[in-house]
Amino acid sequence: MSVGYQYVVLRLVPSIEREEFLNVGVALYAQMADFLDARFHLDAARLAAFAPTLAAADVEQSLASLCADVRGEPCPGRPDLPKLGQRFGWISAPRSTIVQPGPMHGGVSNDPGATLERLVDRLVR
Repeated sequence: MSVGYQYVVLRLVPSIEREEFLNVGVALYAQMADFLDARFHLDAARLAAFAPTLAAADVEQSLASLCADVRGEPCPGRPDLPKLGQRFGWISAPRSTIVQPGPMHGGVSNDPGATLERLVDRLVR
């Protein structure tokens, strides 16, 4: 059964004032399938070329924290969001941090998990 989904590309923005970014992940939400997940891929060589002063471990920690938000794991300083739609809203909200969501996009899929992997392959890797 086909279900609608929404997704945002997660962007690494090392210098907010320059407005340059590197795609590092995707978060996908399909309400009718009760599905919310995120994946990231950080290429160390691309990161070193793009932002040589930024530590890959720090970026990976930020991305892992965001993925924990997706799974609903408790995180100090963040609201408790029990519903998937609330969590996706939190993740997709504009922010001024090093990892920012891009614009929201949508589509239709029979398998949201496979679609998430396809989007990561196409937009991030």
